[in-house]
Amino acid sequence: MASSAARFLRLFTVKNTGVLSRTTRIRPSTTTILTQSRTAVTTSTGAILPKPNKVPFGLMRITIIVVPFLYVGTVISKNFAELLEEHDIFVPDNDDDD
Repeated sequence: MASSAARFLRLFTVKNTGVLSRTTRIRPSTTTILTQSRTAVTTSTGAILPKPNKVPFGLMRITIIVVPFLYVGTVISKNFAELLEEHDIFVPDNDDDD
């Protein structure tokens, strides 16, 4: 049961994604051949698909997303550090090691 389920899952993923698949020869030898399936760039008939659309302003979009989340993370960290210090959970020592 488990081997047939694994075989079905492997055939399904090979058919729908670009994954290396193993095909065994019919000969009595136990060697396997790796074949590459690239259905992500070609159609089922073998025609090459057109180039994907290029996203304009990619760097600007990344900046618009990253900067606010870095700021929010900084504010949360600062507030949590103040909370820890207020409750004397973590208070750094002011000892001089001279």
